[in-house]
Amino acid sequence: MSKPFAIPKLSLSQYKTETLSGLTVALALVPEAVAFAFVAQVNPLVGLYAAFIVGLVTALIGGRPGMISGATGALAVVMVSLVVTHGVQYLFATVILMGILQILAGAFKLGKFIRMVPHPVMLGFVNGLAIVIFLAQLGQFKVAGTGEWMPTDQLTMMLGLSFLTMGTIWLGSKYVKAFPAPLLGILVISAIVIGFNIDVPRVGDMASISGGLPDFAVPDVPFNFETFKIIFPYAVILAAIGLIESLLTLNLVAEITDEKGGTSQECFAQGAANFITGFFGGMGGCAMIGQSMINVNSGGRTRVAGTLAAVFLLIFILFASSLIEQIPLAALVGVMFMVVIGTFAWSSFRIINKIPKADAFVLILVSGVTVASDLAIAVVVGVIVSALVFAWQAAKRIGANTSVDDKGQKIYVMHGPLFFGSISSFNDLFNPKTDPDTVVIDFIDTRVWDHSGLQAIDALAERYKSAGKTLKLRHLSADCQHLLTKGGNRVEVAPSEDPEYGIAMDYEGRLEH
Repeated sequence: MSKPFAIPKLSLSQYKTETLSGLTVALALVPEAVAFAFVAQVNPLVGLYAAFIVGLVTALIGGRPGMISGATGALAVVMVSLVVTHGVQYLFATVILMGILQILAGAFKLGKFIRMVPHPVMLGFVNGLAIVIFLAQLGQFKVAGTGEWMPTDQLTMMLGLSFLTMGTIWLGSKYVKAFPAPLLGILVISAIVIGFNIDVPRVGDMASISGGLPDFAVPDVPFNFETFKIIFPYAVILAAIGLIESLLTLNLVAEITDEKGGTSQECFAQGAANFITGFFGGMGGCAMIGQSMINVNSGGRTRVAGTLAAVFLLIFILFASSLIEQIPLAALVGVMFMVVIGTFAWSSFRIINKIPKADAFVLILVSGVTVASDLAIAVVVGVIVSALVFAWQAAKRIGANTSVDDKGQKIYVMHGPLFFGSISSFNDLFNPKTDPDTVVIDFIDTRVWDHSGLQAIDALAERYKSAGKTLKLRHLSADCQHLLTKGGNRVEVAPSEDPEYGIAMDYEGRLEH
């Protein structure tokens, strides 16, 4: 994994590839940043400044070189109600607090919990986000401010140029190895549109991107508890969405490049980027899967490409706005359509009938919720459903092998996990009324996972006691022995053979692990 601020040792050819990749990403960032600023109902420069600062900071110190961050739609849809109700200054204060929360997440290494996201949820995330990116491009085919489709002739021209861009990218990726195919597509279509003066929407038709350097300013909000009550709920939601999208993108890029990323480092980088952005009039941001895919597919693998993408974006704002504003939106739409094709996990259709039905359901569910709602909710829903499915499957694995020894004792040798989900199956294994006077339950192959399992053992001990019979418990960990109340005095102690695992429980003021 690349170290923060480290200058990679690359050949001249590799530096050229990284530079051109960064330029391609910067061109693709412009309409996205402007569009998301409109979604959040803030000035386009607020989105562009966020793309520059967040992109620069995360490129320099992020946990996964090759990732691109900036203003995103997932955050913008949350911000809009805050901006409309309280104004943009409260948004800047919220972004600062959001950054602090993300820094804390990095300090406490909470990013590691992204490993709890199952593969079907990852596939659903990728597919859902690809659909979201595709649907977002459809807005470029509508008349601004009306929501209606363009006139037929203009719509046909936009579609034709978009498909021509896609064809150029496809051919370029096959035959032009020394030049990023997406940049080639943008340049070719821009030359055609500008050279023949074709009347199609251009970047400048969205908004002017001309501006100066972002100014440092403390958000103009009252520093009191009332302000904190307003911004804290938004900051928590934005921090969570930003980290989930960033860490999932980190995992995706890591799979593509076959290099690991640092989750805690990425949390810290996202937090630092948003903390700084809030003081410079930016709307905050997180990792962008579309632009990250453009960068990776264009050959960007180090911190150079991401850093230069941010620098190029600032150059556009300061010096080259009139030139960038001439780029036809159809070219950028074509680039994003190719991103959709490259991002969508088409293998899902091939494996959907081969994987377990529960996994297939989770994949489709996460994709649908991502499109209908937002990424954070989709991932949480997917993880919860996957956890419930796992608990249900694990609950069915508990069982026992029974035998009677030469003393007439019935012995149950347990296997499988004992936890809240398997208690019913556990209880069904025993019948105190018909069992002999002495019963031994051997837990050598069973792990007690939670307090519900302990309570089930205690309740079973009480059932045998009420039936006037003796119950002995064998091979329980010392932890479980200590926590049992009714069955604790029935444990057969065999220290040399007893397992040493612990169960996380708080008793008598101590936390045992």
